[in-house]
Amino acid sequence: MNKLHLVVVLLCFYKESSASLHFESVFVGQEVTLKCFLEGTGANVFFWYKQPLGQKPQLMSEFFNHKEIGTFADDFKKDPRFELQTNEDKNNLKISNVKMSDSATYYCISSYTYTLTFLEAYSLHVRDTSSDIQTSVDQSSSENIHAGDSVTLNCTVHTGSCDEEHRVYWFKDSEDSHPGLIYTHGGRNDQCERKNNTQTHSCFYKLSIKNLTESHAGIYYCAVVSCGHILFGNGTKLDLTEDLHYAALSHNKANKSRRQKTDITNEAVYSSIKL
Repeated sequence: MNKLHLVVVLLCFYKESSASLHFESVFVGQEVTLKCFLEGTGANVFFWYKQPLGQKPQLMSEFFNHKEIGTFADDFKKDPRFELQTNEDKNNLKISNVKMSDSATYYCISSYTYTLTFLEAYSLHVRDTSSDIQTSVDQSSSENIHAGDSVTLNCTVHTGSCDEEHRVYWFKDSEDSHPGLIYTHGGRNDQCERKNNTQTHSCFYKLSIKNLTESHAGIYYCAVVSCGHILFGNGTKLDLTEDLHYAALSHNKANKSRRQKTDITNEAVYSSIKL
């Protein structure tokens, strides 16, 4: 079994976890440490995977907690910029002299009885200080919707002097599953425009979701790859609001005394019903 097949088989046995997607932004030449704590996992083998946008995950390293040090795989073992900081409580990945090619999503994964658990996920964005390309991604902060409704998430990409084609990716992050790619826009679309007398080029992208359920709740991130740069939006949080239906019940309360004039009081009783 070759290593590509091994990766596919391993990912078929993953266990969903509450790992959140962390965002790290550094400049070329700096260093960054991606932390992964092992306490309470009960596992004995730990991995780091690197996944550049639009590509398959690449196995970077493995660490057996009964050993003192971990080992890198394939080309990563030849690159001295990568370092594992390991002991019984941690499996940290340190990257020195960061390059543009280091921009990717990194996963720290544990293995126990053929089950993989996502412990941490990092989206690393490497910025080049020598570049004058200005790119920004705008997203609305949140959307409140009801189960069964439809919603359209908007993403606006502003690029400066860069006029190359770009790709836009949508990621979803929630407490019930590990962060993952859910949709890709390739190349230009018809919703692009350039402002008069400026170099600003704006493109508008939409992600439509129909018949919403609780499984759709989470944070949706829009990411753009353009001119050698990767940039993420701040994310749009999708909150599902439960519908409360109120029933007004009329209760007639009469005076027991026949001699007195009968007074009837209407009392409204409200009952909430969850659908």
